[in-house]
This record gives sequence, structure tokens and C-alpha cells, in this order.
Amino acid sequence: MARTWQEIAKLRKQAQHNSIPQEWTLKNEYSSLGPRNVIAIPENSGLLTPLELEITNTADISIILDNLKHSIWSSRNVTSAFYKRAIIAQQLTNCLTEIFIEKALARADYVDDYLKKSGKPMGPLHGLPISLKDQFAMKGIETIMGYVSWVGEYANHDAVIVEILHEMGAVPFVRTNVPQSLMFGETYNNVFGRTTNPFNRSLTAGGSSGGEGALIALRGSPIGIGTDIGGSVRIPASFCGIYSLRPSYNRLPYGGALNSMEGQEAFLSVIGPMTSSVSSLKIFTKAVLDSKPWTKDPLVLRKGWSESEYQLQDHGGGDKLVFGFMWDNGIIRPHPPVRRAMEMVKKALKQAGHKVVDWHNYKHMEIYKVTETIFYADAGEDIRVVCRSTGEPVIKTMSPKENLEQMSQEDGAYSLVYALEKDFIEDPDAMDPPTATLVEQFREGITGLSAYELWSLHQKRRGLRYEYNRHWEETKSSTGTARPVDAIICPVEPYAATPHGLNSDAFYTTIWNVLDCPAAAFPVTTVKPEDHPDAPHEFYNDEDKFVYEMYKPERFKDAPVGLQLVGRCQEEEAVIRMTEIVDSALKVMGGINI
Repeated sequence: MARTWQEIAKLRKQAQHNSIPQEWTLKNEYSSLGPRNVIAIPENSGLLTPLELEITNTADISIILDNLKHSIWSSRNVTSAFYKRAIIAQQLTNCLTEIFIEKALARADYVDDYLKKSGKPMGPLHGLPISLKDQFAMKGIETIMGYVSWVGEYANHDAVIVEILHEMGAVPFVRTNVPQSLMFGETYNNVFGRTTNPFNRSLTAGGSSGGEGALIALRGSPIGIGTDIGGSVRIPASFCGIYSLRPSYNRLPYGGALNSMEGQEAFLSVIGPMTSSVSSLKIFTKAVLDSKPWTKDPLVLRKGWSESEYQLQDHGGGDKLVFGFMWDNGIIRPHPPVRRAMEMVKKALKQAGHKVVDWHNYKHMEIYKVTETIFYADAGEDIRVVCRSTGEPVIKTMSPKENLEQMSQEDGAYSLVYALEKDFIEDPDAMDPPTATLVEQFREGITGLSAYELWSLHQKRRGLRYEYNRHWEETKSSTGTARPVDAIICPVEPYAATPHGLNSDAFYTTIWNVLDCPAAAFPVTTVKPEDHPDAPHEFYNDEDKFVYEMYKPERFKDAPVGLQLVGRCQEEEAVIRMTEIVDSALKVMGGINI
């Protein structure tokens, strides 16, 4: 008799639970409900040796790579240290999917042996453990991607980025949690459950690369690879206090990775690094581009790393940059902590000798509507087809109230997830998700578009890209440099990490996917008790009102606040360099240190 989808999910979750070494298990006071803020627990758990703490607390991967290159640390020691900390992170936030300790350690031994015999590193990422979002196929390992229907589907090949990581000497060592279908800004699925935010477990880690966000925030990985079609590396980075890069279409290799809605090509999902230090964004991106990824993935642009672009040759050498500040996108107003973060960056940049001007929005609501209509052109059929083979229900909300019934309190594998979900639901201050978001309003009544209707939207979207590019180019009349605005600074989300189920909006990020502008997320501050709510005011729409009513400083306690820096198409090198400049300016002013 065929198993039900619930039985399949339960067995797979139990198998994951059983793969955790007993000696790496946290004490009950940590792995049960315990504290909401668990960011310091790995440090204080007693499970990590002084050397393992030294290794995993090293945020800059250039230091790790240098120690590996000179055999100060072995890849086995580094991989084992991060694996142990990743397992601790899993017990605290439920951030992992695939755990393959022996396979990763065997790879680390192979890399160590290569260095010992050849006397030189295998490549620019020699011995470095790297985590992967549960999309990137690895030969012999399942890629479940949040679908019960994909349990037991083992890959017979590596994704292109995994091939390249191997050639560069890296050690792919763990895979991380995602929402079913990937199309949410939070992370929950029926197989592995919900990923929580390590700064406050009553809040979301974001999505769809939420597992990576939580893992890296807890220093369970030195660098991870996520994907982004609407904000999926930037939202978790902002919510979890780390850095990430959303590159332009086809700059980095996506080939061989699994996805939802793969036939949708109006705007493409891209892969991007997520890490604890801004310098690591450059190291990873340069290493991948120097490997000539277009020889393995024909969709990748034949454009290697440009050092001159990194040195900002088209931006006055980076001496006196002009930043356009988008304080508000005209659709959802940011919460007070996000506005304070914007003010902090403005002050830091001006203090560093740069210029700040206000960014004037252009047809944002029109872009938003076109975007969401294209996303939903199949009326959800792609997702339903995948779920249909096991009868798994399509997840329509990230709300714990809707999802708790799928778990059993007695099931050891789900025990922590269940306890947290129940705790969230019973919170007397809990809010229900908005009854009708703007996205839902745009999609209302869509039963699937005809080819002609979809082509018309593609034409409209292409026209909007031309218009927005012209709008940006015309800013040269107001910068005083004879150049257009060098980059835009804006929120990643209108809020810090929300309570579970309440992350309803992603247009601050999605607009740059549609326009194909590279963007880097960076941390700025955390929510403070003095970030008092705004006085009541007129609202743009019902969702703007809901977001306003959501805000109480105590509801967002300890949550990181991040922003994003946006450049123009194919300007990845410049975006990375300008983000480094912003990060440095903040640190000079005594900022960040989240």
C-alpha cells in the first residue's frame, strides 16, 4: 500500500533527525523552547573546542583560505568545526535539509591529501566548506526543495556551480531549508518544517533562502549559496544580519539546479552568495567568474571578473560617489527602525565625503502589477502538478495556525518545530496574516493567461525597463558629477524580520529582479526599544495599513535591520565595491556589530 504524503514527510524528517551525531546534541534547555534569542548558544554550548570556536568565528573567508593554503588549519578540521556548528544551528532554528557528514569529511580529506602531495592548493577556494540552498543538485543526494513529491529523488549529476566548487577545491558540506515551491519570503515546508530566526525565534528567518540566512547568522557556515527571483538572498540576509549579493541575469551559473516555474523566463532566478563579511562577496564572485563558467553553462554571459569595474572606473574612482536614497517606494511605508537605518547610512556616507540625494520613484505600482501577473500566469498550475503525485496540499500561507495540524507533538523529529509553532499560536499578541495583500488582489480572478496575454505583459515589462533606465540616466542633471546616481540605497523590506506568517510584501526587492539591477544586502543595526511607532496617518492601501499596525518595538525584539545597495545591470563588481564603501563608512561611525 502506498504511503500517504504525511507518512513520507514524517519518515524523511526522522531520517534527518537520526543523522545528527549524539555527541553533537545540545542540552535540553537549549533544544527545547528555551530562549527566543539563541545567537550566543553555539558559543556557550560547551560542544565546540577552542580551535573550533576560533575557526567558526572567523567571518572573513580570506583568513580561513590563507590558513588552509598554508596548512595552519586542515580542511578536515575546518569542515568538522563548521559541520558541528551547523548541527547546533539546526537544533536551534531548523535550518538544514540534507546532512551528509561522512561525504563532506571524505571530500575534505581528499583536498588535504592533494595539498600534501602537490604542495599547492587545489584552487582559489581550497578546503573551504560551503553550504548550499536545497536547490543545487549533488550527485547521489536528494534535492527535495520543500516538496514531499521529491523525497527519494536522488540526483545523477552535480549542478554546474557544484562542479565549479569542486574544481576550485571547495567542500560542499550541507544543504539548507526552503519553503515549498520557493515562492515565499519565509521558510516552511511539509517535509522539514519551519526555519526560525536565531535573533528571535518568534520571527521568520526570511525566504526563500531562509535556511542559509539562519545558518550563516549562527556561524554554521562561512559562506553559502542561495538563489533570488524576488528577494530570496536579500530578505534572509536582512532579517538575519548578514551580507548577500543578487547578481544580474546569467552572470553566475544556474545550470543543473532545480527550481519552480522553470519555463517562466520573463525574469530569471539567479544564484548569489550569502556570508558574514562583505569582503567574502568579492572572493566568491571573482573565483566563480575567473573559472569561466560559460564553458559549462551556455546561458552564462561571457564576461569574466573586471578589476577596473571593481575599482569604479565608471564612478569617478569611488572618490565622491552620489547615492540616491529611496526612503519609501510609494506602496508600503517602512517601519521606524528601517528609516533609522537609512538615516544612519546617510550620515555615514556624508561623513565619508559622499553625496546623498533623494531618489524619485517611477511607475512602481505599474511595475508591481505587471510583475505579479506574470508570476501567476499559470494560476499556480506548476506547483499543483508537483504536489499532485503524493496528494500533498499546496501551502498557501506561512501562518503557523494553518500549518500546525501537519505535525505530531509526539514525533521526536518534529518536537521542537511543533513546540515553537504552538507557542507562536498561543502568543496573546499574535496577529493573523492580512486578509488580502496587494499580490492577492492582482492575482484575483486569474485562471491562467493565454500566450497572447502573457506576451503582452512581456512587452509591457520590457518597455518599463527601458523607461526606468532612462529615468536613472536622467539623474545626471542633479548629481553635480556629470554622472547619473552611482547607486540606490533602499530598504530590503519595509520592516525587520516579521512574526511568522506576516511577511506579506517583497516589492522593495522584486522591483530590482524585474529591472535586472544587481543588489547587495548589508546589515546596519537592530530594532531598539526607542524606535517608537509612527503616529496614525493616511495609508497607500490596506496592506500598508496592515504593515503599520504590525509594528511594536517589543514584537521585533533583537531583530537585525538591513538595507540594500542597487546598481545598474551587469555592474556586480561596482555593486560589491560600493557596498564595501558603505560598510566601511558605517564601521568608521561605530555601526553594525550585530
